Amino acid sequence: MVKAERIKVALAQVLPGVDIEALFAQAAAESADVIVFPEMFSNGYRRYDTTPSGRAAWIDAAESIDGAFVERFRQAAQRYRIAAVVTLLERGEEKPFNTALLIDRQGQTVLQQRKRHICFFDNPEDACAAGERSDVAELVTAHGSMTVGLMICMDREFPDVATDLMRAGAEIILVPNSCALVDDPEIGDVRLAGIRATAYQTVTCMAVANYPETKDDGHSVAVDELGKVVGMGTPEAGLVFAEFDLAKVRETQKQEWFRRKR
Repeated sequence: MVKAERIKVALAQVLPGVDIEALFAQAAAESADVIVFPEMFSNGYRRYDTTPSGRAAWIDAAESIDGAFVERFRQAAQRYRIAAVVTLLERGEEKPFNTALLIDRQGQTVLQQRKRHICFFDNPEDACAAGERSDVAELVTAHGSMTVGLMICMDREFPDVATDLMRAGAEIILVPNSCALVDDPEIGDVRLAGIRATAYQTVTCMAVANYPETKDDGHSVAVDELGKVVGMGTPEAGLVFAEFDLAKVRETQKQEWFRRKR
């Protein structure tokens, strides 16, 4: 399979309840290769009611990766010939997982990632189990293939996840997210700075899909392999588009090989 020279990403800065078909149709009309949804989209990263029954009900609402929730996205991906990163509270044997699935344009899952650095100190992720490893996959688009990794929200803030994906050969990392990226009342835009630094340090593109206001602060963002912002949303809901030159990414990875030697 020939390697793709470009990828166009649609970041779905939207809330649950949005018209999924319309989003896929808009992304396809803009020639996007993949659409990325925010973190735990199956329940909107909703906190549980802090009663024993409330916590249990939240866990009981977890979805199967083969269930009806994911199937809607599989069918849309196949119908519109566009890949998708779908996120959900995944049912587990003991505890649920905060999970992202990379579904290709034929509706097949090519990568499953469970969030490794969960917010174990706070509601709702204190009810979740953490993932243990990170992998990459070859995603085939209309333009060819590319090596894709996934990380979920706070995974951005720990070097082990990015390092594992870099060592596995990631060219682009797609990141479902749920937190303030630019307008955090305590830390401002430090998370955006961290995204840019991670991309630069690993010579890897990153595209982050966040919830809009009033859930989070929007500002879904795409940065290139040198940490330059190549696309960013406003706080409002909508699709945010960004395009990456993958041929340039591969050339830069060769030139900046020493950053990836660890």
